[in-house]
Amino acid sequence: MSPSKFLGIPENYSLHGQQVDHMLDVVHWFMIALFIGWTIFFFYCIFRFWHRRQPKASYTGVKSHLSSHLEVGVIIVEAVLLLGFAFPLWAERVDHWKEVQKLDPERVRVIGWQFGWTYHYAGADGKFGRTSGDLIKSVGDIGLDMDDPNALDDFVNPILRLPVNRPAVLNITASDVIHNYHIVPMRIQQDAIPGREIPMWFTPTKELETYVVCGQLCGEGHGNMIGRMEVVPEADYQTWFDGLSKAALDNNRR
Repeated sequence: MSPSKFLGIPENYSLHGQQVDHMLDVVHWFMIALFIGWTIFFFYCIFRFWHRRQPKASYTGVKSHLSSHLEVGVIIVEAVLLLGFAFPLWAERVDHWKEVQKLDPERVRVIGWQFGWTYHYAGADGKFGRTSGDLIKSVGDIGLDMDDPNALDDFVNPILRLPVNRPAVLNITASDVIHNYHIVPMRIQQDAIPGREIPMWFTPTKELETYVVCGQLCGEGHGNMIGRMEVVPEADYQTWFDGLSKAALDNNRR
């Protein structure tokens, strides 16, 4: 039985998501055990120290060291969770960055703004054009420098579209305040910080249409900062990608 699924967590759609779900289940089972244990202790205290059973106060206190042993046990279990599960999971995500780069991942720049997301694709040449905050003309604009030859086949899209079963690297940033890019079915999220591009990577394992949310309070429209994501077959993705890249190149060469 999975406590996280019982509580309504969406289905996992990423390659690494099973590890995250396992960690969540371990933490949930631990919290359930703590809840049951402390609830039993609470009712025991109510019964044991009821004023009719103990009409006279005791000023010596508890002489047993059982509670201290229980507290040490809780600390040990928490340390095992942190050192045995959380740290290795994090290390695997971070240490495999060089290996991910060798897998020819699909790369997309994700730009957060109040209150939406814009996706910048590098085009057929695989090179992102230069961007600058000084070139931003309106809310949601990425400030693409069209004097840069690498920018000619770049295109932007309001929806994140990725191919299934292919690693994806998203470079997360923001143009105004701090946001947080959160894809719940992919079990991944990353802060979007102005002036920085932070990569996050995952491999979609199933076709999917879902929402992307902002996980960081960023203003009065935060609750409506919802984006869309589509995971499609490789052939469909390539046709779509090539078409938009060629259209951008033809338009910018005029």
